[in-house]
Amino acid sequence: MVEKTIIFDFDGTIADTFSTLVEIVNELALQFDYPLVDESEVARLSNLSSKDIIKQSPVALHKIPFLMKKIKKELNGQVAYLSAFEGMKETLTELHKRGYTLGVITSNWEESAQEFFRRNGLKDYFEFVYSSNSLFGKHRTINRVIRNHGLSLENTFYVGDETRDIESAKKSKIKVIAVSWGFNSAEILQEYQPNFLINHPRDLLMVIDEDVITV
Repeated sequence: MVEKTIIFDFDGTIADTFSTLVEIVNELALQFDYPLVDESEVARLSNLSSKDIIKQSPVALHKIPFLMKKIKKELNGQVAYLSAFEGMKETLTELHKRGYTLGVITSNWEESAQEFFRRNGLKDYFEFVYSSNSLFGKHRTINRVIRNHGLSLENTFYVGDETRDIESAKKSKIKVIAVSWGFNSAEILQEYQPNFLINHPRDLLMVIDEDVITV
């Protein structure tokens, strides 16, 4: 079997953080002077690229880094107590059994992600967990992972739920698997032309094993 490495995004891909993030965003609305986010706004935002969301944000550009830092701090206090998406634990278990190397790049603190894995029975599945602070510079962390672990570009996959995940993986010249159960909609993800687009965690098994289905 060809040795393959699968690097996962964390929020919106493994961990179901969405409703918690919306709550945090709304709790900070008064402080940062923007309107509350309701279901219709969530639906609208899910069809925008990460860069377009920033461009259309009602928050002043110079305040966005402070807002993101605040959101990250609040989320890190709660993420360990959240759950993995339905079917994710079973899929990770099977991928681990099949001998694939699994890793994670997260915008959360590494300690928070590790505690999440422990509480969800996933702590023994990942060879590495890296924390990335850059909103649009995740490719630099991917490149660091590739160098540090001597990974083959041809046999390394990145799994993520946002358009910026697709862009980062392409910059790092590795295959990208976009997932439709996270933040961005399948429609906007497909516009960014990932190598694969899947709708359920179990679909990862077929994609990784066969590596033949493209969008």
